Amino acid sequence: MQSVVCTLFERDYHYGVAALTNSLYKRGYRGSIYAGYRGSLPSWCSKSRENRQFQWENSTTLEVAEGLQIHFLPLDTNYHLTNYKPDFMLRLLSGPASDADSIYYLDPDIVVMSPWSNFKDWTACGVALCEDLNSPLPKYHPRRMGWRNYYAKSNIVLNFKDPIYANGGFVGLRAKDFDFLNLWRSLQELMAPLIGGLDRSVLSGTPLPKELRNRWFPFGKTDQDVLNAAVEVWEGPVSFLGKEGMGFKPGFSSILPHALGEIKPWKNNFLWKSLAGNIPREVDKKYWNSVSYPIKVYSGRYIFWKRIMLNIASFIGRFYTRN
Repeated sequence: MQSVVCTLFERDYHYGVAALTNSLYKRGYRGSIYAGYRGSLPSWCSKSRENRQFQWENSTTLEVAEGLQIHFLPLDTNYHLTNYKPDFMLRLLSGPASDADSIYYLDPDIVVMSPWSNFKDWTACGVALCEDLNSPLPKYHPRRMGWRNYYAKSNIVLNFKDPIYANGGFVGLRAKDFDFLNLWRSLQELMAPLIGGLDRSVLSGTPLPKELRNRWFPFGKTDQDVLNAAVEVWEGPVSFLGKEGMGFKPGFSSILPHALGEIKPWKNNFLWKSLAGNIPREVDKKYWNSVSYPIKVYSGRYIFWKRIMLNIASFIGRFYTRN
């Protein structure tokens, strides 16, 4: 079975791409990682070489380790990258990854902590998704009702399946479910006029219009809300992991710890934050355990120092934590 992994990044998120790649390698993934990006490539990609076989202008490939490659694919879209996920996966499946029979998208602020074989088993159950921190949304929640009412104008019927609200940072599909990506993309295109275009997002970049930034606006999370609307339209199976999947539920070992929020592990001042009562998250620790090999972004001394700071901050957190 030919599995492929993909991600999207710009600016300093390349630090996350490196850790994600290392974590995949450690968990047994071998094959191609397709990284769509805007801007310039960082110094750790300096050994990447031009790749003409993809017919993707200015694409390059980095041999990370035996059996693992990252293909860097420059993007010319004006979409906010969070809204470009289904388009990117579909472009891969019709081009560089046309021989893939499963595809996995992961945000670059995720690290993988489970054997890769588990992911292949997971997608055999249906479209693979993880529950979001802000889940659940019951059947008659105003946002779910907003999705139904909006798409009804286009004669699209949403059927409630589950109160779980999925996070948009991970999507895994086998070939039998690739049409889910077409559905997700088409629903996003229908949403676009309402939010002022797919270049807009609640994340950094062009914000949503002020009048739309309220609790009950149905597409405040843009791609993520449409992903969940697509689940209600989709007629095939969907396989959810709960909040433990991304580390949003304490007491469980996550398989995809996800660094939500603006402060990412690569720019977190752990000691200073701990003095304010904010202890390091699981994903912070997993990130700094995933930056040494096979891609080495930092010096050994810097990694050692950050891990010391993490340990001190965690120790402080045993006695002083903001509730």
